[in-house]
Amino acid sequence: MKVSELGEFGLIELLADIVDRTKNLNATSWQQLLIGIGDDTAAWQGENIIQLATTDSLVQDVHFDLDIITWEELGWKAIAVNLSDIAAMGGIPKYALISLALPGELETDNISSLYQGMVQIANQFGVAIVGGNIASASKTVISVTILGSMESTSMLTRSAAVPGDQVAVTGYLGLAAAGLKMFKQKLSFDAETTRLLRQAHLQPTPRVNEGQVLLHHGVRAAIDISDGLLADLTHICQASKVGARINQNAVPIHPALKNNFKSDHHQLALSGGEDYELLFTASNQVINQIKLAVSCPVTVIGDITKGKPGQVTLIDADGRSIPWQKAGWEHFKSQI
Repeated sequence: MKVSELGEFGLIELLADIVDRTKNLNATSWQQLLIGIGDDTAAWQGENIIQLATTDSLVQDVHFDLDIITWEELGWKAIAVNLSDIAAMGGIPKYALISLALPGELETDNISSLYQGMVQIANQFGVAIVGGNIASASKTVISVTILGSMESTSMLTRSAAVPGDQVAVTGYLGLAAAGLKMFKQKLSFDAETTRLLRQAHLQPTPRVNEGQVLLHHGVRAAIDISDGLLADLTHICQASKVGARINQNAVPIHPALKNNFKSDHHQLALSGGEDYELLFTASNQVINQIKLAVSCPVTVIGDITKGKPGQVTLIDADGRSIPWQKAGWEHFKSQI
């Protein structure tokens, strides 16, 4: 079977199975491991604190187009997507390692600008860039690893949703995907809409502080929205062995998206991906407390059910099921 036939998530399952079947249970590292492959970060028990680690890569012409994104924006985004994984655990980011694979003909001024973007967001969230690696390549590849920790003895995970929980999200969904569509189709909007969509797609702000607030108020299940709302909620449902029901009309959509993408704003919000908002489950009481504790919008969009594990049902205002096809981002397979 080819990798393109298996797909990104099937490949992850294959590799996780190999690791699980061959691990050395006598090793202290395995004994201290709390969360391995399959969640937003790995987690293990240190001497007095839970440690976190996450890594992600941005590949030229796969994740970014240098005709669209500036080097400074690229540096920001490379750090931001990793910080979002730490946020999804309710963790505190601490250190970053940066590995670059670069063409030799690249101007050094571009790499300086790249690092200016990295330093800007790293400083904003208290992260120290402490090392990495550099290699030559035909196209630019940026790999970032972020290490963090937990202030408490618990974490947000994908596997803690229970029937009866409400499903909620921070912020608005679909702006990043709309920004990508704007660039790809060379769409023109007013200056404020263009700025909003550009920032959402190229310089997302990870919800690090909000993740810590969620954990503090008793939330246990969460994920960051990178693959798309429906795809990432499916990840939670699969890990928690539950189902979910989502009200399409409750999904928070920014007025700029509704006004400028009248025919497909729901599709962009449901399956667009790269929003880097937090999707979580909790009781109504907890969610109401969180609404008072954070500065961004928090919206209840559905609930967790006892349905078929991994099944997400989309409903309209009358409670009727709306068919939807799996979309969102998955490497090696066709995309939205």
